[in-house]
Amino acid sequence: MPLGRPSHRHHRTHSSKHRKRERVRAESLALDAESTDDTTTTSHDTPSQRVQFILGTEEDEEHVAHDLFTELDEICVKDGKDAEWKETARWLKFEEDVEDGGERWSKPYVATLSLHSLFELRSCIINGTVLLDMRADCIEEIADMVLDHQEAAHELDDSVRVKVREALLKRHHHQSDKRRSNLLPMVKSLTDSGRKQSEPHCMDKSGPATSPQPPPSNVEVKNAAGQDNGQVDLSKVDTHFMKKIPTGAEASNVLVGELDFLERPIVAFVRLSPAVLLTGLTEVPIPTRFMFILLGPDGKAQQYHEIGRSMATIMTDEIFHDVAYKAKNRSDLLAGIDEFLDQVTVLPPGEWDPSIRIEPPKSVPSQKRKMPGVPNGTVVPVEVDIHGEHHGPELQRTGRLFGGLILDVKRKAPFYLSDFKDGLSLQCVASFLFLYCACMSPVITFGGLLGEATEGRISAIESLFGASMTGVAYSLFAGQPLTILGSTGPVLVFEKILFKFCKDYDLSYLSLRTCIGLWTAFLCLILVATDASSLVCYITRFTEEAFAALICLIFIYEALEKLVHLGELYPINKHSDLDKLTLTYCKCVEPDNPSNKTLIMWSERNITASAVPWSNLTVKECLDFHGHFVGTACGHHGPYTPDVLFWSSILFFSTFFLSTFLKQFKTSRYFPTRVRSMISDFAVFLTIVFMVLIDYAIGVPSQKLQVPSKFKPTRDDRGWVINPIGRNPWWTVLAAAIPALLCTILIFMDQQITAVIINRKEHKLLKGCGYHLDLLMVGVMLAVCSVMGLPWFVAATVLSISHVNSLKLESESAAPGEQPRFLGIREQRLTGLLIFLLMGCSVLMTGALQFIPMPVLYGVFLYMGVSSLKGIQFFDRLKLFGMPAKHQPDFIYLRHVPLRKVHLFTLVQLTCLVLLWIIKTSPAAIIFPMMVLALVFIRKLLDFCFTKRELSYLDDLMPESKKKKLDDATKKAEEVRCQLHHTKHLANMLYLSVKSHRRSQWRSLWRAANHYIHLKHQTLGNTLCYLPQAFSLSLF
Repeated sequence: MPLGRPSHRHHRTHSSKHRKRERVRAESLALDAESTDDTTTTSHDTPSQRVQFILGTEEDEEHVAHDLFTELDEICVKDGKDAEWKETARWLKFEEDVEDGGERWSKPYVATLSLHSLFELRSCIINGTVLLDMRADCIEEIADMVLDHQEAAHELDDSVRVKVREALLKRHHHQSDKRRSNLLPMVKSLTDSGRKQSEPHCMDKSGPATSPQPPPSNVEVKNAAGQDNGQVDLSKVDTHFMKKIPTGAEASNVLVGELDFLERPIVAFVRLSPAVLLTGLTEVPIPTRFMFILLGPDGKAQQYHEIGRSMATIMTDEIFHDVAYKAKNRSDLLAGIDEFLDQVTVLPPGEWDPSIRIEPPKSVPSQKRKMPGVPNGTVVPVEVDIHGEHHGPELQRTGRLFGGLILDVKRKAPFYLSDFKDGLSLQCVASFLFLYCACMSPVITFGGLLGEATEGRISAIESLFGASMTGVAYSLFAGQPLTILGSTGPVLVFEKILFKFCKDYDLSYLSLRTCIGLWTAFLCLILVATDASSLVCYITRFTEEAFAALICLIFIYEALEKLVHLGELYPINKHSDLDKLTLTYCKCVEPDNPSNKTLIMWSERNITASAVPWSNLTVKECLDFHGHFVGTACGHHGPYTPDVLFWSSILFFSTFFLSTFLKQFKTSRYFPTRVRSMISDFAVFLTIVFMVLIDYAIGVPSQKLQVPSKFKPTRDDRGWVINPIGRNPWWTVLAAAIPALLCTILIFMDQQITAVIINRKEHKLLKGCGYHLDLLMVGVMLAVCSVMGLPWFVAATVLSISHVNSLKLESESAAPGEQPRFLGIREQRLTGLLIFLLMGCSVLMTGALQFIPMPVLYGVFLYMGVSSLKGIQFFDRLKLFGMPAKHQPDFIYLRHVPLRKVHLFTLVQLTCLVLLWIIKTSPAAIIFPMMVLALVFIRKLLDFCFTKRELSYLDDLMPESKKKKLDDATKKAEEVRCQLHHTKHLANMLYLSVKSHRRSQWRSLWRAANHYIHLKHQTLGNTLCYLPQAFSLSLF
């Protein structure tokens, strides 16, 4: 019988009639002796070292580890009554039990095992049958092989053998057998697509034939030689659970139970090679790789159940799972169990209730506790260069003109078609609807503010047209289409200063602005040609987070500020007397002392104050004629309207909280997974629709979104093409290069810092980025917008972060109880393209957009600002100031950097943020980009206050989780170095010992040494050079 020789010998199938028992018995005893000898030889090895060696062996096609689904079936045969196997528990990652009522599965929970059952499991592996790399096509063959081995070891007689075989071949009843009958057509389609033709299985004379069922199309079957074209009861397949099982997964079946005719237990651990699909054995149609059988005498059902749970649980452990696939004999399995026992944590029995089911954790750390070896026997090198460069090849200087741009095009060109195909997703529809609503309001608001600052030369319609045209071009041709373009505050400040300068010196604002824009575009082209974007590598987390935090805070501040501004438009009476509400009034009257501005307006419009019917004017007309409001129900701007302000506040905060709630709905306990995911994806859009309907139903006249209804320039004295010189002197074309330099710095810093944030490694982008291509597109569209008299647009940080967050991908085949894993971002161009295309068409949708209340959009701004703060390490460090040490989270930088240094670093960053805020909101906002650039130099000064090691943890673009893994890997590497030193010392001792022995004695010593070297070949790769000298000295 095959018990796992070093050579992978496969088993021939044989029937129950034709067995060579004597040869099998002799072979079994010889292999048991060999196994015992192996155990004796390796008794000085620790389990972790043995496991380390096993995992470092070469992989072949038949021993590649797969994901495992484990099922526990139990049987009880008493008094000859008919019985069947019943599924009682299953494991994909966490344990699920069939509840006592037998009608449903329990919630997934972390399996808790008794230490006694683990030791009993170890005893079962020592004393039971271990059959590795068995070839079998059906359950009958597996049963015959197990029983042959038991009989060969004199543990089973013929009469009992027949009964045990009958018990093993009994029908398996699964929890899903009672349902799913109405899903027959869908399951049949799923199964037929994966059906394969193969040779028919064997027919056993003493039992009914079994025919393995074909797998669904999403299950990869490796070398499934035993499949046939038999039919499967498709109504018993749980298609919902099948989606949770990863592609290519295999099954591990644990069969335990009581048989009243047995006097001693029958234990067997079987590994099939290849895995085979066995009909009816597993509740889901996937091939079986492992089987653990434990059948014993009557009266110990609970004991067998616990041993079965232990076996099933240990198979879900990542380390033992790999050991089970690569084990070559019994001792390898025991080493895996011993290593598992080394890692077990024991809870005292009197201090907790074992019946409590532990909820699965939100994030499960990797169970890879030991560093595996590589096939050639050397140690796996661990790269722990935490001070290294954290940017990819995109930011490396090429030394050639436009070299970086050419590489960007070559990098992005292969993905261009997939950028559109990948956008054909419901998630992209949700992202597009959310971002369209989020982008419309700031573009129109920016246009309105620009119109006020420039006396209508550039206003809302120009802003809409410029945003649409620039966004479409950027989405089509940029290197990183996930970036959303928008207007920025510094650009508005620059426009205000430029217009005031032109007005003071009687220059044409649009013409001079066109010259500045063309110079800026030219300077951007020079930056692209010289690979200046490579300087982005100096923008570290310190600069990036200060800038991102500032933009997020600006979004939050402006959202709240706009709500406060509504209080000025719709004032409330703070001194109202409820008893005198019937006496309140408000009317318009002629001003007693009209100002000079009012008199000039009356004169220009030929208005005679005495001829105006002041008391009959509406609020809007009274304001237009500069009249005064008098009465107990009047404020400075008109009648008190408390209902509008309060209703606007309700809309504002309800939008924020409802968007936050719906976005987190994916992790709630209600509704199926797909429904939860859809609600989460469409969270903001659903909130906006709901709030618009509520506002329409209530009827309170809240402020609405105002969209231009005609596509034409705001002023009649300008067209869509601007002359760069116009009425300005010729020298203004050259002088425009000076402000263009400042504008170039502004554009470069805004664009590239946002690009760095979007291209973070933790976003797991697969299609690469294109800093040079992005800057080229911004420069080209800036030139076009300048010639057409349109606003300039660059990357908008908060909108881009919100875009990325709305396109996050998570694993669909998460095990029950396991949180979905973050897979990356859906990288595509379609959402940005549709956002800006629809924005350009908004002029035609004025009738629908005028129903959107502005407080709802302000609430969306607040939501985007708050949600974008998540993941910024700066705010995590700010919380530490008010948090006692025992309650502080396990951040990696707290492990290696003193808390006072962490606080000092945070205070420096906070000071920079405050300075940026002051400059941003002051008249000196024009130098804001220079201050952002200064953050890079401030960061360099921190090298004198902090060590490189401290800065590598505090100011590192590497994700937190990866740094923890590297930290653990560093400790493991140190352990390996210690082992290597010890092994070199051992080799020297071997050299001296072999030199002193005679030729006839060295051979036995060499065998032991060679075996030891073989077991430790991960750490002995550098010491093998010592051994040839010992051999030559002993031979001659």
